[in-house]
Amino acid sequence: MARLFRGKDADMTQGSILGHLIGFAVPMMLGLLFQQLYNTVDTIVVGRFVGKEALAAVGSTGSILNMLVGFSAGLFNGAGVIISQHYGAHDNRRLHTAVHTTLTIALILCALFTVIGLCLVTPMLKFMSTPDDVFASSHQYLTIYFSGISGLMLYNMGSGIMRAVGDSRRPLYILIFSALVNIAGDLIFVVTFNMGVAGVAYATILSQGLSALLVLALLTRDQAAYGIRWNRLCLNKETVLSILNVGLPSGIQQAVTSFSNVFVQGYINHFGSSCMAGWSGYNKVDAFAMLPVQAIAMGSTTFVGQNYGAKQLTRARKGVKTALTLSISVTVAVSALIMVLARPLLSLFSADQEVLDYGQKFILLISPFCFTICFNQIFAGALRGTGNARAPMFILLFSFVAFRQAYLFVAKLLGHSFVMIGLAYPMGWVVCSILLALYYRRSNLGRQQSAAAQG
Repeated sequence: MARLFRGKDADMTQGSILGHLIGFAVPMMLGLLFQQLYNTVDTIVVGRFVGKEALAAVGSTGSILNMLVGFSAGLFNGAGVIISQHYGAHDNRRLHTAVHTTLTIALILCALFTVIGLCLVTPMLKFMSTPDDVFASSHQYLTIYFSGISGLMLYNMGSGIMRAVGDSRRPLYILIFSALVNIAGDLIFVVTFNMGVAGVAYATILSQGLSALLVLALLTRDQAAYGIRWNRLCLNKETVLSILNVGLPSGIQQAVTSFSNVFVQGYINHFGSSCMAGWSGYNKVDAFAMLPVQAIAMGSTTFVGQNYGAKQLTRARKGVKTALTLSISVTVAVSALIMVLARPLLSLFSADQEVLDYGQKFILLISPFCFTICFNQIFAGALRGTGNARAPMFILLFSFVAFRQAYLFVAKLLGHSFVMIGLAYPMGWVVCSILLALYYRRSNLGRQQSAAAQG
């Protein structure tokens, strides 16, 4: 067991580019798979053992949760970029300071976001016009979840440190452990003790809390420069500013995008609890199609960060091209498989035929556009790896917030068509990918790539 959790960082400034990306992305994707698995099991358990209203309640709260979780994740991504750059430059002093500053920020945010989250529950549920038959369950689920949100935040912080130095294996092992605990908790609390939505929430925060303790324990035992020494917690001004410069734009972008998704959920809620449940089922199935590009994008950020820190721009540029090709190939294959198996996959969550009809419509309508996400995720990840987080933030905010809300407003004026509402996400993806591709071509990496191609 000790060998299993032994750290294995990776210097991506040398060796096979494809090998590094695959070596990083595969454990990362498996980790995301298990993370998604226990979120999916939550949905299956409430859909099958409690009812479609409970399925709608758990599934419709994601946009509210992701406002705070997304902000912290963006901030920790910024910290990861700074850590990966110091690691690539072999600057152990700054690496050590960056790790301990990141941990101090995380502890402060845990307390802050617990309070903010609990205060947001009632007003946000009312804001997105949550139906009466779903409101009480949604309120209960969110209240319990926000009470234990510290576990998720500390795990994200600790695993982000590991990934920044190229170690995506230990986060995977921890997620597998967490997923098993969550599944067991769901079965015990919901099926055996009949605790309903509350049981799912308690199982979630229990598993996340244990994963946080495990990742912190591993980093504390690590003797490398990125290991945690609790008596050296600090808020180094230079490091804080660097983290905020890279992470704050990403955090704001994710939080505001999640807030805008509250509006999208409001449009979905207009069609009733069956459509809400179908939308929840679609989101859980579709999330699996997103796993490859998410993992590869994280790998490209670390790859670019390390090579940028080592001043190897040509190698960083090749890594972006390789990541893009790899992510598109895998995403197209997975999306096609999900479309073929849409009905059987959705039947895992509910036996209600109306719920299944709505879920299948969403999958067949949206899945053909999933490959477009590869462009915006890989380009945005690469730009963040160089420390440029503001441009991706503005482009993502425009595409996923301003454009999407304008699109939904027009859709509502044209009669609140199911098809037009369902296409709100794909249209935002397409616009974002076009804008980020144009910006990337004019960036340091993209401009040199174009020049090389012309030569």
